[in-house]
Amino acid sequence: MTISMVHPTIDTKSLLTGAQFADAFSITTETTDLTARDAATRMLSHSPPWVDALMRLRDLIVAPFGLKTAHSARHANIDKVGFFPVLSETPQRLVAGFNDNHLDFRVVVDVAADGTGQRVTATTVVLMHNWLGRIYLTVIKPFHRMVVRSMLRQVAR
Repeated sequence: MTISMVHPTIDTKSLLTGAQFADAFSITTETTDLTARDAATRMLSHSPPWVDALMRLRDLIVAPFGLKTAHSARHANIDKVGFFPVLSETPQRLVAGFNDNHLDFRVVVDVAADGTGQRVTATTVVLMHNWLGRIYLTVIKPFHRMVVRSMLRQVAR
């Protein structure tokens, strides 16, 4: 299964007004019955061990700055996929994410028919609030791309 970086096709400005960053990756699956929640659950609920290790490291680094951690998000009593709060959902699109002091982000999982299977696209949209948000995004961007690709592979399994 090939994962491709694609141009985001969603209106990022209406999704997160003022967003300064967006990227999208997609994969075509052989399945025809995935909903957006199914795809998001496959992507976000079971991280590979190396992703879990990166998240633990991230939490250790950002906690002193008062930023939200994966641990705190997991224990919130709200609708979530993985540790991401679900903000809106249709069978074809799930929007998750949260707002924090340094940045707001959304992850959008779209599913659409594609030949004899389905195309699943994961789009990330970020609005940075301050210098900490800009530094944070700069540091995590290379890891973000590896993580999203790895998570999308889980949809096709």
